[in-house]
Amino acid sequence: MDLLDGKHYLAMVRGGAARLNLHRKTINDLNVFPIPDGDTGDNMYMTLEAGCHGTDANLCEAADAVSQGMLTGARGNSGVILSRIFAGIARGLAGKTEADIRTFEQAMACGVESSYKAVATPVEGTILTVFREGVQAAAGSKSFEEYFDLLIPAMDLSLQHTPELLDVLKKAGVVDSGGAGLLYVAEGMRAALHGEAEALPETAADTPAQHIDLNAFTEDSVLEFGYCTEFLLRLQRSKVDLDRFDETVIADWLAAHGESLVFFRDGSIIKVHVHTHTPGEILNHCQQYGEFLTLKIENMTLQHHENHMDERFHLKGKALGVVAVAAGTKLQEQFREMGADEVIEGGQTMNPPVQAFLEAFDRIGAENILVLPNNGNILLTAQQAAAMYRQARVEVIPTHSLGEGYYALANLDTSDSIDAIVPQLNEALEGTVTGLVSRAIRDSAAGHTGDYLGLSGKDILCGAADRKEVLLALAQKLDAGSHDIAVLFQGADVPDAEAAQAADALAAAFPRTETTLIEGGQPVYDYILLLC
Repeated sequence: MDLLDGKHYLAMVRGGAARLNLHRKTINDLNVFPIPDGDTGDNMYMTLEAGCHGTDANLCEAADAVSQGMLTGARGNSGVILSRIFAGIARGLAGKTEADIRTFEQAMACGVESSYKAVATPVEGTILTVFREGVQAAAGSKSFEEYFDLLIPAMDLSLQHTPELLDVLKKAGVVDSGGAGLLYVAEGMRAALHGEAEALPETAADTPAQHIDLNAFTEDSVLEFGYCTEFLLRLQRSKVDLDRFDETVIADWLAAHGESLVFFRDGSIIKVHVHTHTPGEILNHCQQYGEFLTLKIENMTLQHHENHMDERFHLKGKALGVVAVAAGTKLQEQFREMGADEVIEGGQTMNPPVQAFLEAFDRIGAENILVLPNNGNILLTAQQAAAMYRQARVEVIPTHSLGEGYYALANLDTSDSIDAIVPQLNEALEGTVTGLVSRAIRDSAAGHTGDYLGLSGKDILCGAADRKEVLLALAQKLDAGSHDIAVLFQGADVPDAEAAQAADALAAAFPRTETTLIEGGQPVYDYILLLC
């Protein structure tokens, strides 16, 4: 193949997703910790699959559609980085209906650059290194076939070297899971290049549309909520000067003529989500700048016909809203009672996508929004969603555990301004320590499969066959006696009687620390111990 077009590019992306899907469990099992972790394989696959439903009209449009789909479908840190890789590739292919091998090489280099910019502090020995070293080794190829024949062995070699760059990988006896996932993507892309790619499994896009209750809007109904209007607009050179065009002209007009605006530009494509009573006016105005690639208009009375719909929409216009991520119905209820307007289901092994955050922001409709991701693997996703949302000021508080999220909500003073709240919460969290108790899923230096491990951050501090014994040892390691308060969150698999005994044992071991037991109902972690 001398020239890459949109059809073949999309086929390669789908081939990469199909190969990744076959090896999801293998990648999931490359956990650094011997406990259930962030499911890197699932996150990467669902992110890439979200980009597989675009157009193949020409190369740049196919690349942009892949990038846009992945942008809102990104899950977990590995998924966000993967989405930025393909966003960089799309940027390198901008304006190209076809690409030769030199142009494709440059686009892949743009993917490297974009991936490194996705994280505040790039770490070598990760997916970043594997991709960068592979792209560097493949430079100068004479054909697409030769490019992938050089890229894949170089990525594999780099992947095998990752434990030498990161001690945490060496101690766990694994290679970097994100790098392994990206290697499978590259292999799938090469297979598609040769017409040998596996088929993608059926997705929600292939199933019948969700049933709509047409009786929710009758002949006598009043259009109270308007229309949810979404589209991709391709800016046209015949209508605007692309090199000098300032997209805020469109954004500002939309903000004045609609609500719940989500707006961002990627190259020559404008992504818009807006609520309006007059979608025709919105479309007519925006068409003066370009032409539509996709359009979706939905009556929100039908779209959101639920018992609590009115309650959600009455939140519009509030000064401050809070979005939290939590797993376990009990803890989700607790977070709502403490002031979270939206609780997104998710946690250690089920990372929500960017789109889930955007939809939660939209439902709240506040001027300012605080986000509590409550998991380190969800932090980057929350930050990407915050950067994309334009209708409100969104601040992400870097809570790395459910315990930290609980403490942040407990210390939230909604009477303060957003400028005062953010530093106050960040300062409050600095004085907290979180311990976690979870069952080991494989043998390690800390214990055998089935044992319980005590962790704090990325450190495994203790292990034993008895759950309560591990909890008390963990509390001792974390110097619980030097803290005023200990909050113990009971996991879903812990019986009430055992949890009560564990809380009593904590109180007896650390009499100067006030101990409180909360039925969290969270999965994965049998106990979460918050010290503050």
